Amino acid sequence: MKVNTVKQRLLAGQLAIGIVASLGSPIVAGFLARAGFDFVLVDNQHGNWDDTTSLHAFQAIALEGCMPFTRVRKNDFYAIGRMLDRGAFGIVVPFVNSAQEAQAAVYAMHYPPVGGRSYGFVLAEYHGSGYGSWIDEQVYLAVQIETAEAVARAEEILATPGVDGCWVGPTDLAASLGVQRGSEAHSEAILRVAAACRQTGKVAGIHTYGVSEAQRWLEAGFRFVTVGAETGLLLEGSCQALAALGRR
Repeated sequence: MKVNTVKQRLLAGQLAIGIVASLGSPIVAGFLARAGFDFVLVDNQHGNWDDTTSLHAFQAIALEGCMPFTRVRKNDFYAIGRMLDRGAFGIVVPFVNSAQEAQAAVYAMHYPPVGGRSYGFVLAEYHGSGYGSWIDEQVYLAVQIETAEAVARAEEILATPGVDGCWVGPTDLAASLGVQRGSEAHSEAILRVAAACRQTGKVAGIHTYGVSEAQRWLEAGFRFVTVGAETGLLLEGSCQALAALGRR
């Protein structure tokens, strides 16, 4: 049996720090995993990924002893199932705005009797023998709270059995609220989600855009945190090199 070390850490009250992979390169995803992140999140919603490159990325991430996670394109039974069948250990589902939508995600995540996931996991068997007998206990489901409606319903969404936690989408949340990201109203909404997680015993997660922002939300009780994406690291590192050489 392969243990989802991210889920294990989170259930023990510890932190799990990850990064988003957007460029569609399994090689880059493998390098990110090698850096020592707890998980690499292959972004199928906004990133340049397809089924084949996602599979190769999951394999490259797992080869480095890191957990392969993904954000699916939408809350869809088949989208979730295809990523699980390729070896994802964690699924982030965007734009979950109600308990009913959360229940649909749970149903797609698990085999009967808990859910309705279809059996066909041959591509995921690189994780180890007996995959079908143990994977249900290892998968991690995070629903995205990223609208004003979802914040208002956060407690009922997170109380859904089978939902492990959330991953706040701060930019879409700001747009939905009609406020600036980082404003007082924006921060208050995010803290309401954290409070709903505490109330329901679920893990608070959030995407951040750098170390200082990540530290802020870690201090506020968020434990499933992504520190930007590889695109930002590439640009930041390149700008720093050019600045050091007097070219910026």
